[in-house]
Amino acid sequence: MNTIANDEAAVVIIGSGAGGGAMAYELTAAGIPCVLLEAGAFIKNEDYHNDEWDAFRQMAWLDARNTSGSWRVAKDFPGLPAWIVKAVGGSTTHLSGATPRFKDYEFRARTTYGDIAGATLLDWPISLEDLAPYYDKAEIAMGSTHRHGRPALPANNNYKVFANGAERVGYKQYATGPYATNAEPYDGRPAAIQDGFNFQGDKNKSKWSPLMREIPRALETGLLDLRPDSHVVRITHGADGKADAVLYLDKDGNLHRQVARVVCVAGNSIETPRLLLLSDCSRFPTGLANGADHVGRHYIRHMTCSVYAQFDKPVHMFRGETMAGIIADEAANNPDRGFVGGYYMETLSLGPSFLAAFIEPEAWGPEFAAMMDAYANTAGMWIVGEDMPQASNRITLSATVKDQWGLAAPNVHFDDHANDTAMRDYAYGQGAEAVRDHGGGFLAPYTALSLDAQPRHLPDEREARGWCGRQMGPGARGAEPLRLGRLGDDHRRRGEPELTIVALAIRQAEYLAGELKAGNL
Repeated sequence: MNTIANDEAAVVIIGSGAGGGAMAYELTAAGIPCVLLEAGAFIKNEDYHNDEWDAFRQMAWLDARNTSGSWRVAKDFPGLPAWIVKAVGGSTTHLSGATPRFKDYEFRARTTYGDIAGATLLDWPISLEDLAPYYDKAEIAMGSTHRHGRPALPANNNYKVFANGAERVGYKQYATGPYATNAEPYDGRPAAIQDGFNFQGDKNKSKWSPLMREIPRALETGLLDLRPDSHVVRITHGADGKADAVLYLDKDGNLHRQVARVVCVAGNSIETPRLLLLSDCSRFPTGLANGADHVGRHYIRHMTCSVYAQFDKPVHMFRGETMAGIIADEAANNPDRGFVGGYYMETLSLGPSFLAAFIEPEAWGPEFAAMMDAYANTAGMWIVGEDMPQASNRITLSATVKDQWGLAAPNVHFDDHANDTAMRDYAYGQGAEAVRDHGGGFLAPYTALSLDAQPRHLPDEREARGWCGRQMGPGARGAEPLRLGRLGDDHRRRGEPELTIVALAIRQAEYLAGELKAGNL
């Protein structure tokens, strides 16, 4: 591996997750040297802990953060607004692996939804048609099941409960994918062993991430200088106002400067705006690229909720891939439901320790014990939809909280939009019906639990989408399926924008390589 000197101009990429990892691979494959700066450590697959809390402590970004707003996270998890990974590969090493595409109408949100009070909607500058060839490339790179001839993952019991419920309420579009975990050996990665550990990091190496694919291949070119434990604290610029270098701290707190021809900012949704805001100066007093005061605003997380149900027979939802099942019937814009946008239903399993930690506080005592005693008979469903961007939902620099380096920590402010609330209420009802029609319930055990559903293909599901976030609703008893806990934006990680991020990174790298080779940059 070549080491690029601090006084040698290069493309500097900040963050090694879906965007940064893909960018590093595509540029080095095109012959362009890159420096990849990652704030976290280089944790390899064999180092992962297959234990929920140990894995969380090993992987999570636990630097100081602050929260505000009416969202439940500000009350329950004020210092941890998101479960984002701080390690080489970024949060792809913790993601569920679902890889649906955005739908055509979602590229035209402002045109499609119209004037939604309080929402800051815009149409994308590109269309689904523009991005389609890059979606193809991203799906092939990630090994998405159900795509390009890739086989489906097998159905675990949690999916079988999920699929039978979908069938009983009349849904048609459900399957075990698309999912970026191998059902059979592919691209140097083995088939999944269905071990139930996915959010904790995949020791088996069957799940895609830049840690597994893009970064090793970029290193093999000799053109990538990967620097873990390198926390970027400022982007600097020359007299022309263009970025010319980055300043970063190593794990011992020593400050370094790396010059750059181009700076690619590929951090997460909290650290990227924080870095731009920290990069203020007399020329850019409100932060870099923030002349219009939009940096950090319009923060979106997902409209989310979860439905859990208990049966009289074991389900063992923890066996098999954690989140390998999607119902897409509700993922369409149908304002007659009382909201714009759509949502997906996906299989979900939390292990006993996480489930115990995130149950609603009022569930303590005999109710809590009953929930945990029935863990083996519990099935889980996550509901994830589009939330509305709002200018008031934003990342700012905290005036009171500082990180370990003495820098202002990010403050994450969030309030639900009325459309989010309407979608969540409707989605709860539909999720409850799917489980109830299959016999789930807390006081209504089902005596003929059928687990005969098989993997199937969605009808050309080149449409789906997701955002990042988690939020669960209040506990319920009786015939209603059990709703447990609330998790903040990414307390498990995490929704499905990664396919789109990778597709956009491939597209951007193609353009950037052309400009660099033409001498335009």
